[in-house]
Amino acid sequence: MRDNAMPLRDLPPDSAPATDPPDPDAGLVARAVAGERAAFEALLRRHYDRMHRIAWRLTGTRDDAEDIVQEVCCALVERIRGFRGEAKFSTWLFGIVVNACHDHHRRGARLSRLRGGLAVLVGLARPPDGRDLYRRTWLASALASLDPALRETVVLVVGEGLTHAEAGAALGVAESTISWRLHEARRLLKPSGNDRHGA
Repeated sequence: MRDNAMPLRDLPPDSAPATDPPDPDAGLVARAVAGERAAFEALLRRHYDRMHRIAWRLTGTRDDAEDIVQEVCCALVERIRGFRGEAKFSTWLFGIVVNACHDHHRRGARLSRLRGGLAVLVGLARPPDGRDLYRRTWLASALASLDPALRETVVLVVGEGLTHAEAGAALGVAESTISWRLHEARRLLKPSGNDRHGA
């Protein structure tokens, strides 16, 4: 499966377009809300992989990600009726996944395994060359050390390619907050002079 995500070094500028394209899921969502099972299943198939990637990157394990996504899919049967169309369906859905990850952590998920999942982000940036292991180790450690809010923002914008506006809607914060978080993540993740020899 090929990710459409941006490399970490190409974080978008601190501004985003003011308008978003129409929601490509609008027709399926309307039919799913009306009770059409096939439309609901089509939505799940369309977004399952991205839901799983987000959960995996925020929990660090495939098993935990699988559990979380299954919970979200089951809950979505009822929750989809509450979708108001104030954001794109995918943005709303990814916000639910992030919140489910929060709940999972509160129930005692093992946060120490997060590093393994976050290391996947490194592979999105550059092809392997003799220094890839160093980069993976450094970035996994750096991302795992970020405040959870910064980590979630990096996962959604860098890992999943959401715009600042979409990430803000998914996380329930202003677009300007997303811009600030990415600026802060850049500052915190910038390698020190001693680290650059492996970059």
